[in-house]
Amino acid sequence: MSHEVVVIIGTGGMGAAIARRQGGGRTLVIADLPHALDQPTAQLRAEGFEVTPVPVDVTSKESLTSLAEAASAHGAVINVVHTAGVSPVQAPIETILRVDLLGVALALEVFEGVIAENGAGLVISSMAGHIYPPLPADQVRLLATTPADALLDLAFIAPAALGDPGTAYGIAKQANRARVQAASVDWGRRGARVNSISPGVISTAMGQEELAGGNGEMMRTLVSMSGTGRVGTATDIADAAAFLLGNAASFITGADLLVDGGVVAALAASSG
Repeated sequence: MSHEVVVIIGTGGMGAAIARRQGGGRTLVIADLPHALDQPTAQLRAEGFEVTPVPVDVTSKESLTSLAEAASAHGAVINVVHTAGVSPVQAPIETILRVDLLGVALALEVFEGVIAENGAGLVISSMAGHIYPPLPADQVRLLATTPADALLDLAFIAPAALGDPGTAYGIAKQANRARVQAASVDWGRRGARVNSISPGVISTAMGQEELAGGNGEMMRTLVSMSGTGRVGTATDIADAAAFLLGNAASFITGADLLVDGGVVAALAASSG
């Protein structure tokens, strides 16, 4: 049995790609809703990976704590990667807040207690957090430091105040970056690091849903104006994740890496 454990929360396109990249010679603990675990578990095992599937509800601290305990039972948890999320075309405001905002905050709190020394965590956020107008500094601080179990009580992120799923998504992704920055200090006390990646338009199942949705034309325009001029792949994200989770990034923590093909840069250049 491997004594190094990699936890992947969310087994979609990006989660599966990162699992393959990080899982060689280690125990992969993959976590998702029960119905989403069978196929990736079978595929990864067929490819020779040592895999333990664990059902999880990312909006439940109790469920995430059980996941952390299950992972720790296999050895030293050296990587924790949170890729689980829903998009504005998939879910209403309330679900986006619970999964994309609360779920990340809970995972950062729970896995801070089990991450190994010299380990690294990673949150998959979104370029939407860079595109959505910046929140006031006092609101960012509240999103960064409010205990996870009280986050959804903040008045300025009440569903009635947000109005639409796109706004909820943009704020949730800004909150992800803020939570990672704050968590980097606490994780650092354990000798561990934590960062985030903000992907752009990626060719995954979720990305295809977005491209087919009401904002699909706008997203295609953003891609066409970017420096790379293409949609990203799950492999692009796994490559970036491998860097941030590895020793080459030992002096990087609390940071967000935009892996968007240059979309945000192009927007900034065009508005300047």
